[in-house]
Amino acid sequence: MTNWLPDLQASDGPLYVRIADQIEQAISAGALAAGSKLPPQRNLAYDVGVTIGTVSRAYTMVRERGLVSGEVGRGTYVLGSPPEGEHPASVDPVSARLVGTRAAHAPPGKLRFDTTAATDVGQSSAITDLVSALCREQPNEIASYTRNFPPQWLEAGRRWLRQGDWQPALESIVPTLGAHAAVIAAVSVITSPGDRIVFEHVTYSQVSRGTTLIGRQTVLVESDADGIIPDDFERVCVQQHPKLAFLMTAGQNPTLSVMPEERRRAIAAIARRHNVFLIEDNLYGGTMETGIPLLAEIAPDRTFLVGGLSKSVAAGVRGGWIACPPHLAQRVRIAHKMVSGGLPYLLAEVGARLVLSGTADAIRAKVSEEVSAREAHAREIFAGLEFNSHPRVPFLWLKLPDPWLSGTFRQAAFAEDILIDDEDEFKAGRSEKTFHRVRIGLSSPESRTEVVNGLVRLRRLLEHGPTGYDSLA
Repeated sequence: MTNWLPDLQASDGPLYVRIADQIEQAISAGALAAGSKLPPQRNLAYDVGVTIGTVSRAYTMVRERGLVSGEVGRGTYVLGSPPEGEHPASVDPVSARLVGTRAAHAPPGKLRFDTTAATDVGQSSAITDLVSALCREQPNEIASYTRNFPPQWLEAGRRWLRQGDWQPALESIVPTLGAHAAVIAAVSVITSPGDRIVFEHVTYSQVSRGTTLIGRQTVLVESDADGIIPDDFERVCVQQHPKLAFLMTAGQNPTLSVMPEERRRAIAAIARRHNVFLIEDNLYGGTMETGIPLLAEIAPDRTFLVGGLSKSVAAGVRGGWIACPPHLAQRVRIAHKMVSGGLPYLLAEVGARLVLSGTADAIRAKVSEEVSAREAHAREIFAGLEFNSHPRVPFLWLKLPDPWLSGTFRQAAFAEDILIDDEDEFKAGRSEKTFHRVRIGLSSPESRTEVVNGLVRLRRLLEHGPTGYDSLA
C-alpha cells in the first residue's frame, strides 16, 4: 500500500475535487504506479484532516475518470495512466458544485434506488392515446411555438393543486415545465443576484444548486421532526434578511417530515413580519392527504404553491403548475419562459388533458397502491432499524447502524450493484450536520420482486457491517 498523500493547499475548489485531481496528477507523474493500492479511505481522511465522505467522493470521481478500480475486500487500485494522447475527463469546479453525489449516468446493470419518479403502472398506454388524439386535432399548435395559455391549462393546474375544500384562484395559476422550473421562475421573480434564500440543511438540493447557479446565496435553517423550527427561522430572518424560503411542508424530501398546522401558521407569521416570500413544494405532500391547511391557504399573499405530475403520474410528461400570490402570476409566466425556453404545447396540453379527464387521478391511485405495497415490504425488511417512511411516498430515510457512514454505505451498495443516495446529495449548502442516513427510493425497479431483492441485499449489507470493506479498513 502506498504512503502517498495529497497536498490540499496546492489548488482551489472543493476538497474532494482537489484530492481527485491530485490522484490523477500523481498517476500521470508516476508517483502512483499502475497496480499500486490507494490508502484506505478512513486512513487518508485522518491523515489529511477531512471527512471520510470527502475522500469517498474523491475516490468515486477518479473511478469515474477510469483511473482506478475498487473491489470490496481488496481496496482501490491504480489502473495506470491513459494511453499517450488521451486524457481522462476532468471535472471543473462549477460542475463539481452542481452535480451532487448522484451518478450522472447510471452504469448498466445497477438497480436504481436513487430516483423517485412515478412508478410504471402502465400509464404509457393512456398517454399514447392522448398524444395520438392531440396530434390529429391540433397539428398547427404542435408545429408552432406556444404563445397563448388556453383556459383549460389553468383549470387543470387549479384542480391538481387543490387540497380538500381549498383551491387556488384560477388567475393565480401558471403552467410550467415541471416543478423545478416553476421554483426557479419564482426565485427569479422575487430575488436578484446576491439575495439570500432559506433552505433546510437537507432538502431537495437541486433547487439550492439551481439558485446558486443564477447567483443567489443559500442560508441554512434548523429543523426538527416537524420541519423548520420557527425560532431559528426568525433568527435567520433577523440576521440574514432573506427574500425567500423554500419549504416542503409535507413529505419533506428526504426526511418525510410533516409540518403541523400550528407551526405552519408560525412560519407564515414570521415570513409576513420580515417580508419573506415562501415557496411551498407540495410534490409529495399532494399524495399524503394530511388534511392540514397549506401555507398557500394560510398566507396566500406571499406563498408560491408548486405541484406536478412527476412523482405520482409520469415524470416524462414534465407537467407542473405554480399558484402565485396576487398580481405575480404574469411575472412568473414571463420568468418561466426566460429560464426554461418556453412551455411546449404538446406537453402542456397532454398534462392538462390527463388532469381534466380524470386519468391523472386514476394513475395516481394506481401508483399510490404500488408505492404502498413496496413501502410495506421495506418496513418488513428493515424492521428493527430506525427509518422514516410513509405508505404513499416512494422513499425512506434510513438511519445507518454503527459504524456505517452515509457515503461509505452508498459506495458499498454501489459495489453490490445498487444505487442509493447518501445524505450529502440532499445538503443545500455547506453544513456540518451529520445524520448518518441514506435515502432509498422505491419507485424505479420494474417489479416488487426486484424491490424486495434489492432491499434484502441492502439489509444483509447493513447486518454484515463494513467488515472487509476497504473504505473502513
